Formats: sequence, structure tokens, C-alpha cells
Amino acid sequence: MPVRLLTLGLPADTLKEAVLTGLSGQPKRIPPKYFYDGEGSRLFEAICRQPEYYLTRAETALLQAEAEAIARCIGTVACMIEPGAGCCAKARLLLGKLEAASYWPVDISGEALSEAASRLSAEHPALDVTAVHLDFTAADGFAPLLPHLPATGRRLVYYPGSSIGNAGLAEAVALLKAFRTLAGADGGLLIGFDLKKEPARLHAAYNDAAGVTAAFNRNLLVRMNHELGADFRPDGFDHYAFYNPAEGRIEMHLVSRVRQQVTVAGVAVMFEAGESLHTENSYKYTPQEFDALAKEAGFAREAGWRDGEGLFAVQYYV
Repeated sequence: MPVRLLTLGLPADTLKEAVLTGLSGQPKRIPPKYFYDGEGSRLFEAICRQPEYYLTRAETALLQAEAEAIARCIGTVACMIEPGAGCCAKARLLLGKLEAASYWPVDISGEALSEAASRLSAEHPALDVTAVHLDFTAADGFAPLLPHLPATGRRLVYYPGSSIGNAGLAEAVALLKAFRTLAGADGGLLIGFDLKKEPARLHAAYNDAAGVTAAFNRNLLVRMNHELGADFRPDGFDHYAFYNPAEGRIEMHLVSRVRQQVTVAGVAVMFEAGESLHTENSYKYTPQEFDALAKEAGFAREAGWRDGEGLFAVQYYV
């Protein structure tokens, strides 16, 4: 069955707008979605293979062990919608077991998504696949998608990979509320998130010995040089990632080694020595803490699973 491609809505902002807004603030920050140009995506895949980075292995092991139980719990659905689907790798682990009539991967990168969806469709020829090119971080969120979804049958929103951890608490609740609307009154949400654990394990995961995460972080500067005519010196910034226990999150920063001025899209930006550019947060939760967030969005937990080491959780909400 051929894959359909829907292009909906407009980007929430451009790289130029987001960068200039972020660099003019205090503290300086850039949204983590801009990590993922071609090189950034390649580096992130390499991060997932590092021995210190347990998240992908833990989630994959969980899904491989529990896919049948998860599918039984969810039951038959008219469609599975996966925001931020990327290469659709996590969907592959579930679709073989789940009774779903259609699959709707959603991503900001239309070309890459279409290729991934086509590969998945070839593996599941009976599955109706619609790839949706949409920036759901825009003000209208998933509203452009809703009229295109099946009019009848239950919907499952699938949000794997601990991506919810990149959102602040208020932002996470807002996103979960958007998922509630997307799932509909009788639908559900299957979501993955990283569990709280000893800080040393977390620190190692974001500071791998091979320096891949550091290269991934600095690649944001390289991207700005290429796409915005900036003149960042990537070696003038240190990768700095640490666990903030008071906030329950990993913070990732680029810290200026010296006082320096850079030009970005024709705008001069001053960095003091030791000044940080905040590039990412990754919140960690207990299952009960995440239940409380989901409750604010109108969800109640139906079931939950953890990997064998208790590192990662997948929970199903209705």
C-alpha cells in the first residue's frame, strides 16, 4: 500500500528567529529541536550506541520483552499516531503486535519522514500509512491534523524515546493536553520516559568518554555557522552537562571559554567568559510524578512497564 504524505501547517519559527530570540535572552538558550540537522541526527544515532547511553537500549529491551503485553492492554485501534516519529524505529517494535488499522507518523522533517515511512510500509504491506509533515510545536499544534484522521475508531498516541523529558513541567502538561485532544475521549496515550536514578549514571550518559555528546552539542554552533552565516568557534565553547537534583533534570550547556563576540545573521552577540548557552533539558521522573502530570492533562494510568534494570518506563494512559 503506497504511503501518503500530508504537509500541514507552518513551522513554529525559523532557525534564524529562534536563535536570535534565544541569544538575546538571559540566560541565552536555543530550543533542542534545532540539534537535528543532518549531522546532528547522525551524531545522535552515534550517541545511542555509546556504552554510557543506556536510554535507547533500555527502552528497546523493554519493548522487545513487553510488546505483546502492551498490545493486549491497548486492544484494537483505528490509528496509531506518533509525534516526532523520526526514523520510525520504535514503531517497528510495536506495530508487529498491535492491532492497528493505520499508522500516522508526524515529524518536522518531511523528506526523512517520508523515506522512513516508506521503509516501514514495505515491512507491513497491509498497514495504511500516512506520513505527516507538521511542526506540532506551532501555536495551532495538532489542529491541522485532526480533520484528516479516521472519523471512527479508537486512536492511540505513541510518544516514545523520552522526548517528553525535553519539555519543562508546564510545557509537558500543555503537550499532554494536546495529546488528550489528539487521542479523543475514548483513545489512549502510550508514552516513554526516563526514570530517576543515581546521578553518576545520568552524568555518564550525557558525558560519554568518546566525546560524541560533546560533538553533538557543539554541532549546533556549526549549524548556525553554515545556515546563518555565524562565526562561532566551536572549540571556544565547552560541553557542560550535569544532573540538577532540585529540578530533577539533566541540563546541557555550551559554556564560553573566554569573553568573545560572535556574529549571527548579521547581529553581534557578546559572550562573557564562563557564560552559558543552554541547549537542552532532560527531565527524569518517577512513575508517580509522571502520573501527576498526566492527571493534569485528563489522563489516568491504565498500566505501566519497566525494563529489567528499572532504568526506563513505558506507561499507558486513557
